[in-house]
Amino acid sequence: MSVLHARRQPASCEKIFLSVNYLPSKFSSGILSPGARRRKHGVDSSIPKRGGGREVFKTNEPRMPDDGDEDFDGVSGIWFGGKEGGRTHPRMRWNNFKWTFFMANVFLSVYALTGLISCLLTWFDVFEHADIVRVGSRTEFILSNIAAAAATITSVFGWAGILLNNHSFLPYYTFFLWICFGLLVAPGYLTCKQRTFNLEGKINAQWSRNLDAAGRLHIQNRLHCCGYYSPFVEATVSQTCYARSILPGCKASYLHFERRILKIWYTIVFSLVPLHIMIILAGLLCSNHVTYRFGKGMMPKAYRLSLNSMAIIMDHYASQLAEQYGSDVASDILARSRSNLGLESLPYAPQTASVSSGGGGGCGCAHEGMGT
Repeated sequence: MSVLHARRQPASCEKIFLSVNYLPSKFSSGILSPGARRRKHGVDSSIPKRGGGREVFKTNEPRMPDDGDEDFDGVSGIWFGGKEGGRTHPRMRWNNFKWTFFMANVFLSVYALTGLISCLLTWFDVFEHADIVRVGSRTEFILSNIAAAAATITSVFGWAGILLNNHSFLPYYTFFLWICFGLLVAPGYLTCKQRTFNLEGKINAQWSRNLDAAGRLHIQNRLHCCGYYSPFVEATVSQTCYARSILPGCKASYLHFERRILKIWYTIVFSLVPLHIMIILAGLLCSNHVTYRFGKGMMPKAYRLSLNSMAIIMDHYASQLAEQYGSDVASDILARSRSNLGLESLPYAPQTASVSSGGGGGCGCAHEGMGT
């Protein structure tokens, strides 16, 4: 296979593309063979299929774009990468990659909104023991709020990319998914660590050092207890908690509540980790970065054909025919080929045998840097 070495070309050859030196086998079938198959009605069959469209996402689909073709990232209007003057491409059908990405974002939205709503209900004291969670596990609770809010915002980026067919949102989406992953596992790690390693000692230190009178009062009212061991040990006086109160101390009930709520907390968090990893993989692989073809399935610009490139290729072809069959036969075959391809306006000057070996004619700079 020919290999093109990087070498500066003269100004006269700037518009000649690298396709004159190397012709990939995945050119459009309309260029390589007559009678190309047509996918749309009303298209002139004499004109070869060029450009992309939604067909470029099919399996084993060869495409060769025109010089002015663009990637299919735009949307209607001039916003979000679209061209001025309206739509840049017809409305696309959703393929398997987009459906996978859609379902992944649905799962992200569901668990993010569920977590955010649960946090808001905890702030508004809807649950019976919401006060204890806010007071006793404040750090973990705040981290859970941040994680739920970040995941919700990230899902909005995903919906923007999906519904607007705009890929400019998706790099931010996949990046924020990693941040959400860190924020997700942080409260799970803290709650698991707190419950596993000396929870009773941490509860003792929290009651005597970290909780103020208002915090102890919230716990006493919710758990219907008084003081830590008894009403005489670090109790906050209230209508139900006083020196002669018959209510038990809060240590046993508070320790039991913390063990139960912390286990539920990190179980939910760690159960979401595999789902979130799958969402990250779906975002990386299905946001049109990996499809049936590499990228968009479009020919690299350096290898896109132009009229000048076609002139040089036809000259090479004519030179080979002239060597084998003579100039008259070569002229006749070349004329029919140009008629089929709609290239009658291209100049034709049969080359000698020395030209076909890489010596000169046409544009000599197109042959520089060739090797095998």
